[in-house]
Amino acid sequence: MLLLALSGNMLKGQKITREKYIADFSDLAMREMIRVGIPASITLAQGCLESNNGNSSLAVKGNNHFGIKCHDWTGKKMYHDDDKRHECFRSYPSAYESFMDHSQFLTTKSRYASLFEISPHDYRGWAKGLKAAGYATANNYATLLIRIIEENELYNYDLMVLNGTLDGIDTSSYLAGQASMTKRSVLSNNNIDYILSEPGDTPESLRAELGLYKNEIYKYNDLYKGAKLETGSIIYLQPKRRKAAPGNEIHRMDAGQTLYDVSQIYGVKLKHLYRMNHMMEGEQPLEGTDIYLRRKKREPVLKLEPTKEEYEEEEMQFRFEH
Repeated sequence: MLLLALSGNMLKGQKITREKYIADFSDLAMREMIRVGIPASITLAQGCLESNNGNSSLAVKGNNHFGIKCHDWTGKKMYHDDDKRHECFRSYPSAYESFMDHSQFLTTKSRYASLFEISPHDYRGWAKGLKAAGYATANNYATLLIRIIEENELYNYDLMVLNGTLDGIDTSSYLAGQASMTKRSVLSNNNIDYILSEPGDTPESLRAELGLYKNEIYKYNDLYKGAKLETGSIIYLQPKRRKAAPGNEIHRMDAGQTLYDVSQIYGVKLKHLYRMNHMMEGEQPLEGTDIYLRRKKREPVLKLEPTKEEYEEEEMQFRFEH
């Protein structure tokens, strides 16, 4: 059983082996895979590499296992020489918070959005995607992650999740990597977990029930603060994708339907639907409009009226030819 409050201070003077590190954090990595979709193999490999199996100065002093710098961080900070001298890094009360913040970091930063289009089976694609998105500056970052995964067979943790069982627990009904279980049916659309709202549900009540971060229900479902949930509404528990699943190319708008409805039906982020269809944010398509779900709609070519000079040139060319 993973000790979620594990602190670097407990490990001073004791070198952690890679095998011990993986054993300690594999459960948490798998549960985060269930919750947000990051392959457990990737989380574990990054933890091993970034924290030197939990032995790095950042991990020991500040429980920072993923080398995440301060950026917009408002919590406790620490300073360490990295690419530059005296750089600011996030500090956490425990390793658990570091793992949770790693999930939050990858799921909320736009530059990592393309990772969630990659199959959770494809740890190689994820490793290369992390490097391409700029997670680390080392040219061989992807190679190092892949080597750690394959040498330690970390892909087996992905398979445990994808095959549907985790330590005897049905992963289809286990949410948020917490001790409590939800009684709701968890469904999937476009490779995203979702539930159907019930009478009395609010974004806040669902967040508390499912163990999500404060704003995740709002963010994952493009909801505004104070939004009311209609009974039977699709409520996504993971980030929506940038495009619909294969086979869903175009949606024709029905009477009374909004682009938000289309976003929820197909599990596509609302902002990407606007972009693919050359629409302004807040603009609503008319009934019968074709909405492109996987690629950009071709912009109509507008034929401009010729200028007076162009008319005269055309007339001169016509007279010359005739």
